[in-house]
Amino acid sequence: MKSAPEPRFTRIAAMIGDPTRGRMLAALLDGAMLTAGEIAQSADVTPQTASAHLAKLLDAELVVLRVQGRHRYFRLADGDVAHALEALSVVADKDVDRQPGRRVWSRDAMKPLRHARTCYGHLAGHLGVCLHDALMEREVLVQTGDCYEMADAGRPWLEAVGFDATRVTATSRGVVYPCVDWSERRDHFAGPLAVALLDHFVANHWLTRIGDSRALAVSPKARRFFDDLLVKHAPHA
Repeated sequence: MKSAPEPRFTRIAAMIGDPTRGRMLAALLDGAMLTAGEIAQSADVTPQTASAHLAKLLDAELVVLRVQGRHRYFRLADGDVAHALEALSVVADKDVDRQPGRRVWSRDAMKPLRHARTCYGHLAGHLGVCLHDALMEREVLVQTGDCYEMADAGRPWLEAVGFDATRVTATSRGVVYPCVDWSERRDHFAGPLAVALLDHFVANHWLTRIGDSRALAVSPKARRFFDDLLVKHAPHA
């Protein structure tokens, strides 16, 4: 009897499943571009070990390399890789009774990440889901199939928060599309508009990064704006 061909995903799964490469990919999950030395430090390995693993990740097209002068920067290959890693996190966080894991998010160390964090350059967590719900309710964006389009009310609302949407370029998936949030189990926004909007919030000190983690904190400058989202658009437990 002829054996079935090996599924193509097994090679990728083996790449991600290595503990060292897993830590390296996790370090890149916020969309940042890091040097090999920075990735080595995040993964707690020597530069030589990091280089060997990065070569394998490049070959598997899980990361890409950008050379700028004497510096070599690495990042995740694209949003699909980031979303795959987030999906694996959902599976990993299930309790032994196979129900979605919630206890992990009740730990003090995890609360800042659940509240707000970066996900491949866009806003995720409780705050990301609230922003999704608010913009949909106010018809800033409307859903068309598997993605979203800017509604008539979109540009005025974005301009009111100081954001220029004309500088955002759509991809083949559109300007913004849904991404399942692995702590909230609901959609937040991904895509060029979502990335640019988070950049805007951070550049204007509405959101600030907490140390070296992916967690984000709401600054006093924007407390009223984000408190309004949290009160009126709180996700269901």
